[in-house]
Amino acid sequence: MAKAGQGDVGAEHEGLVAAPARGLAFLGEAWGELKKVHWPTRKETYQATIVVLAVVLISATFIGLVDLALSYVMRLILGAS
Repeated sequence: MAKAGQGDVGAEHEGLVAAPARGLAFLGEAWGELKKVHWPTRKETYQATIVVLAVVLISATFIGLVDLALSYVMRLILGAS
């Protein structure tokens, strides 16, 4: 009869032995998936970067103008100078 709390030690050992094989299998599958990825060219990366910078600039300008307008309106309402 097994003591309380010991469990099946043999099953734990088998899991530890199989862990490196499962890890290597995972890495092999991950590498295979990375080979399927369409990596952008330098030109595509440059174009996407320009689009992102333009959108950030337009968004920042819009938010700044809205903030400026709301600050002006709040000063008028509150009577502050």
